[in-house]
Formats: sequence, structure tokens, C-alpha cells
Amino acid sequence: MLDPQDLYAWEPKGLAVVDVALAQESAGLVMLYHFDGYIDAGETGDQIVEGLLDALPHQVVARFDHDRLVDYRARRPLLTFKRDQWTDYETPTLDVRLVQDATGAPFLLLSGPEPDVEWERFAAAVEQIVERLGVRLSVSFHGIPMGVPHTRPVGVTPHGNRLDLMPGRRSPFDEAQVPGSAESLVEYRLAQKGHDVLGVSAHVPHYVARSSYPDAALTALEAVTAATGLVLPGVAHSLRTEAQRTQDEIERQIGEGDEELVSLVQGLEHQYDALAGSETRANLVAEAVELPSADEIGREFERFLAEREGEI
Repeated sequence: MLDPQDLYAWEPKGLAVVDVALAQESAGLVMLYHFDGYIDAGETGDQIVEGLLDALPHQVVARFDHDRLVDYRARRPLLTFKRDQWTDYETPTLDVRLVQDATGAPFLLLSGPEPDVEWERFAAAVEQIVERLGVRLSVSFHGIPMGVPHTRPVGVTPHGNRLDLMPGRRSPFDEAQVPGSAESLVEYRLAQKGHDVLGVSAHVPHYVARSSYPDAALTALEAVTAATGLVLPGVAHSLRTEAQRTQDEIERQIGEGDEELVSLVQGLEHQYDALAGSETRANLVAEAVELPSADEIGREFERFLAEREGEI
């Protein structure tokens, strides 16, 4: 493998600020990370990253070579054309930033497009950064589509080697093989090298998985802050406001739907409540429930999804 350090470059000013922060934070820094382009149902991770960068002061510490890692033909960056010339270009950026929470406490944020190539080399580069910047815990977050109703609390699946930071949470899965991601590989490789890692996967109703679902982002953010001690009230407030608006819109769409649509959502509610009841009774097998297929729900909510996607 080629030298991983060739994939990124330090920003001297940002690195100097991190070194000052490390002198004050003897235990090390927390690093949050999320890459755009993975499944991320409900745009869960994207909403959190956007909220952090919009609400909190930050500066770049390291920049990855996007020209080497991003396949432009697969995800074409936007160019702006005005009248007779190109006026702007949205350059993809995959950066490590130093951010300050509401109390001024420093933490790191690694975000940008998911690398399309050289995943192993990229994971090794992230490990180098983790070691150089004194990262004590790396935390990822995203959404996964699940057969759950929007009328129930958002569930969370924790993963990694620091599950003790999320007591009372457990995975609903036994074993599964899923398409890989750079985010998951980073977690896997960091854990192999003995670094502390935690992943937060929020459960998003699969019939709204292609749209922005702030409830999932809010739940994931709350899990992250509880595990890390970061104080992020401004980001949480914005997500809470958007979550209420989105729930109101979903209820409006359902109210304008037919009886079949209502019964589909009720079927998921029945399943959710039956499973919750079985856990309370310490019974691993819930009462069998006949549920609608994902295709049936998807067709009924097609109009809603189109409206929501049009707002993004």
C-alpha cells in the first residue's frame, strides 16, 4: 500500500490550535465523522454535520486530496453558469475540522463525500490522524431504513467497542452481511488497532428513508452527546423544530390519504408494539403480525416523498 500520508495535508494554523487544545484536554479529543454518499436513511448524518458547521465555530486542521478520492463522473460537482460564463464551482471537500461546542470544549469533525477509491489507504490515513491529534474516541452516525412507524420513538443501534457509553441500548440484529462503506471500514480498522470507536445508527421508517427525517438526526445527536459529553443545544433545537414540522406534514399527508394508507401505518404500529411488549415480557418471539410490504407503503407515500425531496 502506498503511503497513506500522501492522501492528506495538514493546515498549519489549524494544527497549531489543536496542539494548544490537547495541552488543555489531557484525556484527548473526541472525533465525530460522517461521509456523504452512504445509505444514510433520512439524511440523518448529513443533517447533523450541516447543523454542526452552521451553528458552531470551526477551522480546518487537515484536508484530504478529493481529486484522488472522489469519482466525479459518479457524483458530478455542480457548476454555476450565468449568461455567458461559468461563475462558480462547488469543490468537493473532505476535511478534518476543529469545532467548539456551546461551552467552548474542542472536538474534531471529519466529514465530506465518501471516498470512491482507496478505502484501505484512506482508513490508514484516518488512523494516522487519530494518533497525531490525540483522539480518545471516534464516533460515527447515520440512518438505516427499518420497518418501523413514524408514530413511535426512533430506535438506535449502537456498534463498536465502546457500547458501554450507550447503556440500555442493544442491537436488534444477530448477524447480517450488508454492502460496505468507507465509514464502516474506518470503524473496523480503528477498532482492530485498539482505538476506541462508537457508531450510532438511527432507525428511519423506510417509507420516508429517501427524504430528510429530522427525528432520526435528533435522536442520533442526543445519543452522541450523551456518550461524549459534548454540549450542542443549538443544533438540537434546530433539529427539534424541523422534526415537529416534518411530523405535522406527515400527519397531514396521512389525513388526506385513504383507509388503506392508514391501515398500512397501523400495521407497522402493531408490529412495533408487539415487539416492545415481547421485550417487556422477556419473550424473544412476538405475536405474528401480517404486515404490508415495503412496495405497498412506498407507493402510498410516493406523493409525500416527492414533495419532501422537492424542498431539499
